[in-house]
Amino acid sequence: MTTSTETGSTSTATAASAAPAPDTSRELKKGSLAAFRGLMPFLTPYRKQFFLAGIALVVAAASTLAIPAAFKQMIDLGFGGAAGSKSIQHVDLVFLALFGVASILALATAARFYTVSWLGERVTADIRSAVYRHVVTQSPEFFETTQTGEVLSRITTDTTLIQAVVGTSISMALRNVLLFLGGLVMLFVTSAKLAGIIIGLLILVVVPIIVFGRKVRKLSRDSQDRIADASAMAGEILNAMPTVQAFTHEKIESKRFGDSVEGAFMTAMRRIRARALLTMIAILLVFGTIVFVLWLGARAVLEGSMTGGDLGQFILYASIVAGAIGALSEVMGEAQRAAGATERLLELMAVKSEIESPATPLPLPARAANGAALSLNDVVFSYPSRPDTAALDHVSLDIRAGETVAVVGPSGAGKTTLFQLFLRFYDPQSGSIRLDGVDIKQLDLHTLRDAIGIVPQDTVIFSADAMENIRYGRAGASDAEVIAAAKMAAAHEFIERLPNGYKSFLGERGVRLSGGQRQRIAIARALLKNPPLLLLDEATSALDAESERLVQKALEAAMVGRTTVIIAHRLATVQRADRIIVMEDGRIVETGTHASLVALGGIYANLAALQFHHVQINQAEPS
Repeated sequence: MTTSTETGSTSTATAASAAPAPDTSRELKKGSLAAFRGLMPFLTPYRKQFFLAGIALVVAAASTLAIPAAFKQMIDLGFGGAAGSKSIQHVDLVFLALFGVASILALATAARFYTVSWLGERVTADIRSAVYRHVVTQSPEFFETTQTGEVLSRITTDTTLIQAVVGTSISMALRNVLLFLGGLVMLFVTSAKLAGIIIGLLILVVVPIIVFGRKVRKLSRDSQDRIADASAMAGEILNAMPTVQAFTHEKIESKRFGDSVEGAFMTAMRRIRARALLTMIAILLVFGTIVFVLWLGARAVLEGSMTGGDLGQFILYASIVAGAIGALSEVMGEAQRAAGATERLLELMAVKSEIESPATPLPLPARAANGAALSLNDVVFSYPSRPDTAALDHVSLDIRAGETVAVVGPSGAGKTTLFQLFLRFYDPQSGSIRLDGVDIKQLDLHTLRDAIGIVPQDTVIFSADAMENIRYGRAGASDAEVIAAAKMAAAHEFIERLPNGYKSFLGERGVRLSGGQRQRIAIARALLKNPPLLLLDEATSALDAESERLVQKALEAAMVGRTTVIIAHRLATVQRADRIIVMEDGRIVETGTHASLVALGGIYANLAALQFHHVQINQAEPS
């Protein structure tokens, strides 16, 4: 792909809630060179390769500039001299010299091409890795407002444009600058009068080209933005195909994407028309200037003020200068497109996560035999996307080491938000959370999250085999440990029945598994991690009755020696908890055991009554 992606309006908005997102519709006032300065950290490690490429570049340019001088000698002293062995010998020497220059030119050009191509591939790989490393450290706040399709497009298409610049355009630009300057000097050496005229005219020609080039740059950026819109839309829809097809929206979504692609096409065509017009104007004005000056030179030869060799040399150097200007205008167009891509990548790299490890993190105390203690002290939290709505409102809670606590309540009560804060995906606006007495803000993020295992409600299965999906819980685990975790999670039997057992590929997002099977894989992953704190977010919600019984038994064994916090609606899970926390509107409204809360007659009692009534109705219905 050769197009870039959407500018950083979405990504930069996530850097800090107080920082407004930049307007993607306006052209950034930075020039191409200013944008490319941001690439210096990626270029400086390869100074040696740039130096070697520079040597090859200078040698190739010098060889090219030597060719017209050889032609002058051939014309004036060979064809223009007296016939005889001296002239023949001179011609022989001139052609031998030309062949030698061509050989040097060929070697230098090959060396330059290889070196700069290597640089382009190497720098692009470094940039892609750096951008990906940066993105995966962002907090969920970043992904609330940034489409993953946009990020992926930046990593692929934007870096491809930069690769073209580093691996080709910079080399071409420098080569043609050298040819332009060297040719210009030789034009003055050959005929100062004609050279002065051609320079004056070229200055008049370059000004409108530069002015028109700015419009091309803005259209290039707009085109890249529209491609990014289409890419992000396609990614979103493809990830939701079952829903799209269930609601028979295939034609609607196809039309939406088609309209987006058509908009990108129209924007691209405006860029192409402007680019074509710019190229036409540049070639017409530049070569028109050269033709006019050469006409003057031809008259000078006829008048005897110049030799035929001088005119031939001047023509060749003028051609070199004109070719260099034409190539530079082409390179400038590519550089302008790459500048936009660079700006977007640098915007993405400039996004700073609000959630970072402290400069001097504190260690966690040695793990206790019965798990980790967890406490919340007057925690207030609102999601960045909903700053006026409190997801947690002055919540205080102490969970003892080894305790199993169930959190229940209606949707939107703040149950899952608790888990988000425990893992420090977000920081509360006020209050503190402590793990084994240490404020989690004072812990290294890896230390904190290594101490927590989670089974989310929406299970994530990667495009890998069953063994590697479970091993995701602890990268260094042996096959035997993976299988043991699968057995604890009641996943071993169904995995063994897969075509290749634990080596069976599970498909993208686990499409080859049922919902219950995906959830048991996630439970096995968490058990393999063996953390002191276990978070279960509706861990048995997708299981049938038999699987739930097996998993409940396995979870009970897994809870031994660790602290467990459970979000659950099924009473079979809740009743086994040491304590039940009832939440509503971001507050803890009831606390107690199943029996005490039922006797209280509050929110939990109503939830229990509704569930018992539903169970009784199901049991009463004939099969």
